[in-house]
Amino acid sequence: MQREGSSSSRPALPSMDGRMFKEMIRAALLWLRRHHELVNALNVFPVPDGDTGTNMLLTMEAAWQEIASAPDHEAGVLLQRVARGALMGARGNSGVILSQIWRGMAQVIDRRPMITAEDLALALQEATRTAYRGVMKPVEGTILTVIREASEAATDAVQRGGDLLEVMEQVVHRAREAVQRT
Repeated sequence: MQREGSSSSRPALPSMDGRMFKEMIRAALLWLRRHHELVNALNVFPVPDGDTGTNMLLTMEAAWQEIASAPDHEAGVLLQRVARGALMGARGNSGVILSQIWRGMAQVIDRRPMITAEDLALALQEATRTAYRGVMKPVEGTILTVIREASEAATDAVQRGGDLLEVMEQVVHRAREAVQRT
């Protein structure tokens, strides 16, 4: 499956190992460090307290500490550690929800050495269910909407035959759209 603007000559990415997963977590943390104030400005529910990005950053830093010096052999083992670190370091509502997203993903990936496109789609589906269950009164237009729509994008991309890179591209694209709408 090729998305508009992507290169038809790029090699397929059938799976991601622990090293790649660890680098993705590191990249996500670095992005959040640079942009947490932007995320703070997005927060208006339940009150515009302006700390969503900061709480997510602190949660991700705790998650990163769980894997920073860990061997990067198995993606599933690392994901379990990310979920544990996020849970133990969760700050505020957004951090707790983020930790639930990681927890749901970890339940699906468990201890698999590699993550495939299908694994990622299933993991995001479980992440969505876990995050929604973790909130007493789920409200659309929040991080819950973003994870749900990202999960739907992953499932759609897999059904169209997308490889792991295509699935991740679609997840990011749909998540950005959800943030813009909400």
